[in-house]
Amino acid sequence: MSTASVRIEGLTKVFYDDSRGEVRAVDDVHLECASGEILGLLGANGAGKTTTLRMLSTVLTPTGGRAWIMGHELREEPQDVRLSIGFYSSSTALYPKITPRETLRFFARVNRYPAERVEERVELLIDRFGLAEYADSRVEKLSSGMKQKVSIARTLAHDPPVLIFDEPTVALDVLNALELRKIIAQLRDDGKAVIFSTHVMSEAEQLCDRIAIIHNGRILACDTLDGLRGLTGKHYLEEIFVHYARDSQA
Repeated sequence: MSTASVRIEGLTKVFYDDSRGEVRAVDDVHLECASGEILGLLGANGAGKTTTLRMLSTVLTPTGGRAWIMGHELREEPQDVRLSIGFYSSSTALYPKITPRETLRFFARVNRYPAERVEERVELLIDRFGLAEYADSRVEKLSSGMKQKVSIARTLAHDPPVLIFDEPTVALDVLNALELRKIIAQLRDDGKAVIFSTHVMSEAEQLCDRIAIIHNGRILACDTLDGLRGLTGKHYLEEIFVHYARDSQA
């Protein structure tokens, strides 16, 4: 059996639509992500990225296939899966009436971080994300950039071994997006298994150790950037993506 931190075998999600009938949003996906690796999930809007990641987070139940997070199977051990992951997206909500310090304390406790170490963990995250000046202000009073930092810190509150980022730079300005990418790279260097979905080619090129191209719910290729270049004879990731997308349509 694979020792990957995240292992996906045949994961499938079928929805039923009154006008379209059966819609296979995710179709027989096979992927692995190891500790100390950023796996990029690259695809256009509607390709199946978010549905895949929501299944991994246990928010959605797969129609078929299986997946394991740190050895815990999604449907057999959902609570253990949830304790093993941190999930972040641009739509991640915060409680507006409490402070960043209270937010971090709450999420550390609800995810069963050792009680005697919660305050130490909260202070570490406040320092790491430069939140000290705002740590005791209500979240609703913070700027969008500062809220983003609180959201990321919240994702890390219980120090999970697996981190899932679903298009996290959507709607961020250039500087905030750059800072977020640096944080994600550091998490990889800290030994976390990171899955990072995006439709931005430059992000995948700069950040990901391996890139999985997803189109119409299916994984068309998964390799390092150099590996994908060798397989296609294309240099730029945009050209590589178009190569696989056109082949799948043909």
